[in-house]
Amino acid sequence: MSWFSKLTDGLKKSSTKMSASLTSLFTSKTLDAASLEELEDALIEADMGPKTAMAIAEELSAMKFEKDSSQEAWRIALGQILVTRLTDVAQPLAVKEENSPHVILLVGVNGSGKTTTAGKLASHFKAQGKTVMLAAGDTFRAAATEQLQSWGQRTDTEVVTGQEGSDSAAVAYQAMQRATDAGVDVLIIDTAGRLQNRSELMDELAKIHRVIGKYDESAPHDSVIVLDGTVGQNALSQTKAFSEVAQLTGMIITKLDGSAKGGVVLALADEFGLPVHMVGVGEQVDDLQSFTAQEFAAALVGVPQEALTQEQA
Repeated sequence: MSWFSKLTDGLKKSSTKMSASLTSLFTSKTLDAASLEELEDALIEADMGPKTAMAIAEELSAMKFEKDSSQEAWRIALGQILVTRLTDVAQPLAVKEENSPHVILLVGVNGSGKTTTAGKLASHFKAQGKTVMLAAGDTFRAAATEQLQSWGQRTDTEVVTGQEGSDSAAVAYQAMQRATDAGVDVLIIDTAGRLQNRSELMDELAKIHRVIGKYDESAPHDSVIVLDGTVGQNALSQTKAFSEVAQLTGMIITKLDGSAKGGVVLALADEFGLPVHMVGVGEQVDDLQSFTAQEFAAALVGVPQEALTQEQA
């Protein structure tokens, strides 16, 4: 199955829910005030958030269509609006050769999929011919270290670990030393999941960030928040909290197949403007792929991606 097919299947809950709400609207030449409000409600139900939903609805309402325009024409128009809003944030997670190693710090709340994402990223970069090392910075959960070691075996990647309950910043520092000595291209540091309202845990994350910077003042080169797509609008408060301590440079959004909340990607893009590097729609190693605006918008509104390369009528 192609990635676009997987993405379309993964976003089907979001697409179906939004389509059901929009079907009755896409029957006229223009949107009246009542229809515009219904459209906003449909976009909010897809978890785009009130501000983003209002802006998108107004853009769509400003367009003129033939009276007998098909629902497909409305979908394509909506998809093109989404592409425009997402193009700037669709940026791959790129390794820079001048960094030795290129350090990627993964942060986020419990259960967001950080450890699995670390393993999938190792596979992703190794497929590009890069050498990779993993660091088990979650020293609180033995299961997290074991899970990362399992990914290490699966991808033939060395994993740096510490004793259970040990200082996670020390593990990060040790990993920096090992990766530098080994001359690896990419070091991916997993961290413990933490609630954004636990100040002592957030302070510890800030310490990890500082320690990495002491070893290499340019590191971490990417500080990426891993977000569970099923939490919807809660992803915004998580991103805000983590950006204050981890100097976020980008986002990876997982589990988009688990709910009808795929529109949260639009809300995150509007609110923070951070690069969306990758999205995930499953458990398999290749179910996490680089994010592109055209693919995502087409899958979300339920049209072929080729339709969004055409000029609007």
